[in-house]
Amino acid sequence: MSEIRDWLEGQGLGDHAEAFEAEQIDLDALPDITEADLKDMGLPIGPRRKLLRAVAGLAPVGSETKAPPAPAREAERRQITVMFCDLVGSTALSEQLDPEDLRTLMQAYQKAAGTVIERYGGHVAQYLGDGLMTYFGWPQAHEDDAERAVRAGLEIIDAVKDVEAPAPLAVRVGIATGPVVVGETGAGDASVPKLAVGETPNLAARIQGLARADEVVIGPSTRRLVGETFDLDDLGEQALKGIVDPITAWRATAIAVTEGRFEAHHQHLTPLVGRDAEMAMVMARWEQARAGEGQLIVLSGKPGIGKSRITQALRDRLADEPHTRLRYQCSPYHTNSALHPVIEQLERAAGFARDDTADKKLNKLETLLAGNPPHFAGEGLGGGALKQVRGLLNRKAKHRTGSPPTRPPPAWVGRRRMAARPRFSHRFCPCQPTATRRWR
Repeated sequence: MSEIRDWLEGQGLGDHAEAFEAEQIDLDALPDITEADLKDMGLPIGPRRKLLRAVAGLAPVGSETKAPPAPAREAERRQITVMFCDLVGSTALSEQLDPEDLRTLMQAYQKAAGTVIERYGGHVAQYLGDGLMTYFGWPQAHEDDAERAVRAGLEIIDAVKDVEAPAPLAVRVGIATGPVVVGETGAGDASVPKLAVGETPNLAARIQGLARADEVVIGPSTRRLVGETFDLDDLGEQALKGIVDPITAWRATAIAVTEGRFEAHHQHLTPLVGRDAEMAMVMARWEQARAGEGQLIVLSGKPGIGKSRITQALRDRLADEPHTRLRYQCSPYHTNSALHPVIEQLERAAGFARDDTADKKLNKLETLLAGNPPHFAGEGLGGGALKQVRGLLNRKAKHRTGSPPTRPPPAWVGRRRMAARPRFSHRFCPCQPTATRRWR
């Protein structure tokens, strides 16, 4: 029995099945049938009316029953860092600019800030007119989200200065860290912001009110998490609207000059326990190095297991022994710069200060490289090395020889820089043992 016959039987019209089969009408064609078609097939008025009512209740062939909306993803409790970034003087800009020009400027501002936020793993949760509310720690969490937020805030201050505007743009940034409940809202509607619920967003918004133009102000929880990573000015206790107890706030002015992440976050160390065998092995290798037999030690283990603590203990034990210590540390914020550890080490060795001009930094590089030991003078560590280091550090200083030379191919430059790196290391320690540390 055909499907059309079964359907007609279910409607009490099985007597007309042969007519439908003769005209090759199946369930696919049934929704398009008209009363004129049925009349031509010889159906009386009564069966025609009954059949048309039944056909009207059929869903179009190939259509699917609309599934109920997917349940929203369950909200979750997390600790996140919330950053509010507000454009200073937006009202004045709206008076100076045509609405279309103002829209273009706002888009450029949001793009500049958003690019920085994305680079540091943040998530722009909502655009609030001329402001942005950003989460660090949701949907993707990092162990250093508080630090990422402060770094992003400081970098946004510089990034928005490149936006074409009647005057350089300025922003105010407020940052707070704490527990929230955050997740999908609006039954999965992508147009509905994924808002965090809790005290932290309100606190970040109030802290932003403490910031002046081109300032980043952070709350107490963020301050505790960033350690000594930044240069901070204590603003004292501040009474904030809507917050019951006064809170202490700090102004972040710049990234602090520290030797590494471990020192920045561990000002007070507990005694080293249970690592006697490891320390004995490390010290034995050191004694071999002192005797003229070079050694290489690889410390490998899961995050937090104590690799940096062992190297710090080695540093403490060698404090009174003559040696030169070279330190190279990779950074999650410079993944696109393979030579960043070398750049950072050279800047420390040359004694760069934050307020040094480009020419002053170049003079310090010349001083650093001019002290070559006599037996090393013929290996290109002088003027040739200066060219490589100047390019490596991207210093916009004039060339000592006048007009800039012809730029060589990038591959050649890369090979020259890599070949010069061991000579840089030897420059600092030609005649004594060297302790070199490298972190990922």
